[in-house]
Amino acid sequence: MNYLSKARRVIQVEIDELENLVARIGEEFSDAIEILRAAVAADKKIIVVGIGKSHNIGYKIAATLNSTGATAVVLNSQNALHGDLGVVSDGDVVLALSYSGQTAELLELLPALRRFKVQVISMTGEPESSLAKNSDLVLDTRVDREACPMNLAPTSSSTVMLVLGDALAMVLLESRGFQQEDFAKLHPGGSLGKALLTKVSDIMRSGDSCAIVHPDTSLRLTLEKMTAVRSGAAIVQSNEGQLAGILTQGDFVRAIQKDTDILDHPVSEFMTTDPVVIPEDKLAAEVISVLSSHRIDDLVVINRDQQPVGLVDSQDLSRLKLV
Repeated sequence: MNYLSKARRVIQVEIDELENLVARIGEEFSDAIEILRAAVAADKKIIVVGIGKSHNIGYKIAATLNSTGATAVVLNSQNALHGDLGVVSDGDVVLALSYSGQTAELLELLPALRRFKVQVISMTGEPESSLAKNSDLVLDTRVDREACPMNLAPTSSSTVMLVLGDALAMVLLESRGFQQEDFAKLHPGGSLGKALLTKVSDIMRSGDSCAIVHPDTSLRLTLEKMTAVRSGAAIVQSNEGQLAGILTQGDFVRAIQKDTDILDHPVSEFMTTDPVVIPEDKLAAEVISVLSSHRIDDLVVINRDQQPVGLVDSQDLSRLKLV
């Protein structure tokens, strides 16, 4: 048996079904976003319900919603009829997941949910099912084929449901103007939390650990200061305290390749006069993005007066476990 070809077939079947989802998604998705956005704006919850594999997918969707500031609760359909309906409030939105749309436990729960002033958005592969007919809005998750070789185990269908849930969460996030700072508040733990909560001022080199020179400082002395602090760059600051430029190792190498007798020349002849900068109060996570987009190794940090106050060296990021 060729295991790799079997694996590729499974993956390709699921890719094909996702492409079908992309092709048929319509205005009902936009309507769903508006319903969810209104609920979140009113400090209401998104109640996620499902049975079997759909229940498991529901946990992932709810986790993603919660991580982006949209309060979501997974409601066990069976326990709901024995007291857990207490989590439901008027104004909440119910996201009901069932591929067949005929799951008995879920259909038994619907009348109880309808006693509350809630809107029901169903995600189902059967738009004419009982679940769909009893929903305010239907999101179509049908698939032509499961990736299972017997076309039985939920595979393509659960993937489509999961991806559609991700799409809801991400578009909802954008519609609410959710920012990186908001994300940071909800992810304080681990390396992600550290990157999001740490400010540029917390990671920059400053004071005696940063090489700062004036424009008339010789290239020789500038290199000595860079070596003393083990930095790949030196900030060039005017006598008035403003940023004049930056000298990097790359600038030095390019200059000395053209003329080896330059060490006593002023650094202003070789510096980059318009370096990429970042404000000290920005999140450290933005440093990674800026360094990557500009393909540089050193980033000058400035204060509100546009004065240089430090330097971020890319080699420090791994030591600080930010990358």
